[in-house]
Amino acid sequence: MASADPLVEAYGTDRVVPIYIDLAKPMSIKKAASLAQDVQVVVNNAGVLELANPLDENAIPALEYQIQINVYGLVHMSQQFVPVLEKNGGGAFVQLNSTSSLRCAKSMFATYSASKAAAYSITQGLRASLRDTLVLSVHPGPIATDMVDQFGGRKSAEPASQVADCVVDAMKKGEFLVYTDTASRAIGNLYESFATNVIEPQSKYSE
Repeated sequence: MASADPLVEAYGTDRVVPIYIDLAKPMSIKKAASLAQDVQVVVNNAGVLELANPLDENAIPALEYQIQINVYGLVHMSQQFVPVLEKNGGGAFVQLNSTSSLRCAKSMFATYSASKAAAYSITQGLRASLRDTLVLSVHPGPIATDMVDQFGGRKSAEPASQVADCVVDAMKKGEFLVYTDTASRAIGNLYESFATNVIEPQSKYSE
């Protein structure tokens, strides 16, 4: 966990305690939660991307891999850490979703978008289930990390620090849906308009 070293050096081990978590291993998540009984904010930022068109031979393996981390990992994280948050007064559970959870921009992102759409549904379920814990669903576009190098998106990606600032601001405001730049906000506005004007009226009619 070399990436945590600068934080440990800057703030000390009494404030920064690196803990290893592998979202593919539920016992790893359970152990981490047992070691972090005083947390008040959980940010589930881990995720994977494997490019696959639905017609590609690797589409099913890619989908299974991404669902294991992006969806099952989220469920395991919430099951282990929400009780900790509730014990400590509620706090906040922040889920890093994606604009890809709202739309599939290109066919090569299909399996990734499917996994993130499922993660968004889980996040909505968490919000509906929790009264005292603030739940945030964050929908950035490409973030400047190693993940975007798979499709050459680093030049147009936003800095991770910008996403973090948006999350902190949204927590202060108590917002659920968080868009982190102009492009993601435009996609989010279209989604929310569709949900308000098409999905909700149909749901009321079906009742």
